[in-house]
Amino acid sequence: MELQNLRICFLIIISFQIFAQKSPIIHSSLVFPLQEKHVHASSLVVLPNDDKLIVWFEGSGERTSDDVKIMGSRLEKSKNKWSEPFLMADTPNIPDCNPVLFLNAKNQLFLVWIAVQANKWEQSILRYKISSNYQNSGPPVWDWQDNILLKPNDSFAVEVEKKLKELPELTAGWAGYAAKYDDMIMEASKDPVKRSFGWMTRIKPLILADGKIVLPLYSDGFNMSLMAISEDHGQSWRPSSPLVGRGPIQPAIIKKKNGHLFALLRDSGDEPSRVQKSESYDEGETWTAATKTDIPNTASVELLVLKDGRWAFVGNDQTDGRYRLSLYLSDNEGQTWERKYDIENDSTKKKSYSYPSLIQSSDGNLHISYSFHEEKMIKSIKYIILNLDKI
Repeated sequence: MELQNLRICFLIIISFQIFAQKSPIIHSSLVFPLQEKHVHASSLVVLPNDDKLIVWFEGSGERTSDDVKIMGSRLEKSKNKWSEPFLMADTPNIPDCNPVLFLNAKNQLFLVWIAVQANKWEQSILRYKISSNYQNSGPPVWDWQDNILLKPNDSFAVEVEKKLKELPELTAGWAGYAAKYDDMIMEASKDPVKRSFGWMTRIKPLILADGKIVLPLYSDGFNMSLMAISEDHGQSWRPSSPLVGRGPIQPAIIKKKNGHLFALLRDSGDEPSRVQKSESYDEGETWTAATKTDIPNTASVELLVLKDGRWAFVGNDQTDGRYRLSLYLSDNEGQTWERKYDIENDSTKKKSYSYPSLIQSSDGNLHISYSFHEEKMIKSIKYIILNLDKI
């Protein structure tokens, strides 16, 4: 009996070692201890000195809580623990949400976020800061702060109507005494005030070879997306044509080998809930009407072209919550996807993992941060490093 027990223990140890060897996660940690405050929507960047900088929003709620502010932390190259959180941005008496960090072609650090005016998503104002002094301990030293004010013209309404008419007719939810969804969106698009406000950040921009910045935005008012474009490294901004569809929001954009831009988007439209997609043939100026893929979706999308040319997608690939966060890889530019790894998968379906930020470091490893919400509403931001060779 004793010999049999030893054999069982040996097999368990060997099985554990094999499992551990196969796990692609080579680092996993919380940026700060679990807390009762609401923390959400992180954004991650690798700095030129190989430090990692991360931001998120934090407070007693979201758009209805005026104490919400943008917080940050730094993981220095020589350390394995994130610094104590520090303040990155705070608009007094207005909630600040959805921060995005990125470096432009001149290696200036940008923080872009929204100040939720009137506590309504559709009244949000885009804000940004720029820093050239950000590689020392603690928060960056900011050189400049301003708002990004966009003014879509009447062509916005023309594009909305044109693209909605390209989609199959939507009959769900229609009633004789109620206006159709498409008609209401087309009417709202004619209002110059509505189309000038409420554009919100979520995911990092695409920086093109000439330095052009294509910053993805979305609107809860229009339930669709738009790009803020800068051709002077972020000094001035203008809007693209709208990325139209029935609920395509929070776009993640990449550049294909043929030069086209491609976007995967969170589905905030009709059933079935699926990741949506769109393509641009003119560097983000105009976009095809968004259509659904076959990937289930409730909350999150992130997309990255890896150094070896493969595409990496991270998202909530379920239709009933945020309890699973999965990594997909494609070697044919998104024509087909195979789920390779569940980053998180809570069998109780009570926990929540969402809003990932995805980057690749010079050593080829994948770095992912995401909102980590445990039961009893205690929350943090989780950070992991994956070795893609082990997937």
